[in-house]
Amino acid sequence: EMDKNTITGLVLIGVVLMGFSFWSSSKQQEAAQQVPPTEQVDQKKTDATKQQTSAATADTVDSKDAFYNCVAKATDSVQVVVLENNKLKVEINPIGGMIANVYLKEYDGDSKEYKYRTYNDFKDGKNVALNLYKQNDASLEFILDTKEKPFKTGAYHFEPVEKSDSSVTMRLMSADSSATFDLVYSLRSDNYMVNFDIVTKGMDKYVPVNVNKINIKWNEKISQLEKGFKFEHDRSTLTYKYKGDDSDYIGEYQSESENEFDGDLEWVAFKNQYFSSVLIADKSFTPQEFNVISYNKEQEKGYLKEYTATMQANFDATGKEATRMQFYFGPNTYRLLQSMDENAIGGEKNLELEELVYLGWPLFKWINRFFTLYVFDFLTAMGLPMGIVLLLITILMRFIVYVPTKKSFLSSARMRVLKPKVDEIAKQYPREEDAMKRQQATMTLYSQYGVSPMGGCLPMLIQMPLWIAMFNFIPNAIELRQEAFLWAEDLSTYDSLISWNTHIWGIGDHLSLFCLLFCATNILYSVMSMRQQRDTMSAEQAQQMKVMQWMMYLMPVMFFFMFNDFSAGLNYYYFISLLASALTMWYLRKTTDDAKLLAKLEKNFEANKNNPNKKPSGLAARLEALQKQQEALMEEQRRRQQGK
Repeated sequence: EMDKNTITGLVLIGVVLMGFSFWSSSKQQEAAQQVPPTEQVDQKKTDATKQQTSAATADTVDSKDAFYNCVAKATDSVQVVVLENNKLKVEINPIGGMIANVYLKEYDGDSKEYKYRTYNDFKDGKNVALNLYKQNDASLEFILDTKEKPFKTGAYHFEPVEKSDSSVTMRLMSADSSATFDLVYSLRSDNYMVNFDIVTKGMDKYVPVNVNKINIKWNEKISQLEKGFKFEHDRSTLTYKYKGDDSDYIGEYQSESENEFDGDLEWVAFKNQYFSSVLIADKSFTPQEFNVISYNKEQEKGYLKEYTATMQANFDATGKEATRMQFYFGPNTYRLLQSMDENAIGGEKNLELEELVYLGWPLFKWINRFFTLYVFDFLTAMGLPMGIVLLLITILMRFIVYVPTKKSFLSSARMRVLKPKVDEIAKQYPREEDAMKRQQATMTLYSQYGVSPMGGCLPMLIQMPLWIAMFNFIPNAIELRQEAFLWAEDLSTYDSLISWNTHIWGIGDHLSLFCLLFCATNILYSVMSMRQQRDTMSAEQAQQMKVMQWMMYLMPVMFFFMFNDFSAGLNYYYFISLLASALTMWYLRKTTDDAKLLAKLEKNFEANKNNPNKKPSGLAARLEALQKQQEALMEEQRRRQQGK
């Protein structure tokens, strides 16, 4: 049961959540109106023009170019090179020699259905592997400073050599056959990692002695893969990891760039809510020539954001040392990302790719990392439906907080049975100027009867971190993706009880039934809490609490506007969690005998009233001290007035 302090805390939390919701909504609208400088230049071009390779302009390459014989022509026939393992299908375009498409081809259990599909394919029942990295939306080019001019890999037609099912060398050979520039790809067995090396021979005669870096320019438009645009957009971020330190990311809500870094970087990730494309350096990317940009896209065009990263990697023109990198193309599954450390180049490293799964601020991250994940892993390993998994997690959390909840309820119940005595004190001190004496007398009464008015705060102190931890955990748990439960076809996105075509401010284009149930249960819980809270209050206290009570009733209504776009899994969890709290409160009220409780308190009073060493403590002691200070000040003022 909640006391005044608990209610105040809940109101403040609600105000913060509502403020954050409106702030993020306004940021989203501002971001949608922003037009990045690169797009201002390209607005007059068609999408087809944007997607042209360097082959269209390759005829302008100088004939003195050492690799002139490999320059791509617009008339070149292109046959992509395909590499495959059990997880990935990777297509490499000979024009530029870079990865063109990546498909996640893992099967869902023993079935022949792909484990990862777009929401639209899932909804339409199409068994189509998710195309995570698309040639029409992504590009990656290497640029090397040579003695003549920049050498750009996108202008050349690479030839595949040493081809196998899981590896290939894409080669450029100079016209005089004295130099080669190889891009070497190899897929790890049964893995989402793609090893990638730049291996050269004889390039030192074309590259100045002081050049020991190769430039990389990477760009990708991130497609919307899930049902809800805003929910997926706000969980899609361009993320990067400092070498031997923490990761960071570009803000979720604004189009912005970052070019100041505190150290070398280990990897850069183009991340959406549940999947990532990550470029990992063997040594590091140097921040001096590093820049990352994230632009928000408009919802109607099917894209969430556009990312660009420019960076430099180590390069040895003599060919003695290869430039080694890795790609990760795959799901943002916490344990899977953790296991990628074992597949790092040159032996196991602490890549910390699991940082791509956001688990919240430090306290909440700690709860999710060392509690929620282990419970979730244990339950999902049993093959239970995800709705049952969330239900069992809720029941477990109710067990964890049951003892402090019961203690809190009994504390409030003691105050309830003592209410007639509190009313008597109010009659003894009816004047407003006696408010301090009235409060002190009330606290002394509680102290004599062994009652702590602060006992109702403990369960909220325990529950709120768990609630907020789950707020971060559930939306980022890919295990809920495209998992049906009851009427929700996909627990990772909102469930649509009713939907329509016109967007309504504050609601959107649908009503979520789980959100409505969560808000209705919140109202029920608030009514039960406030009704029991009134039983402990004097008439004056009840009058003072009226505004706060209305705030408690209004908060669930405001939550509807915040959570209608949130995932069905999160709303379902909050619904059953609040329902369990309401049932716990009802059970404790039904099983509490007020007469026996009062008799026990009277025994406490009899034991304390004749104890000369029994003094008020806690809040009662502080109020007594304040009362004495106030009386001393009044006495001092009285003496000064008499002296005048």
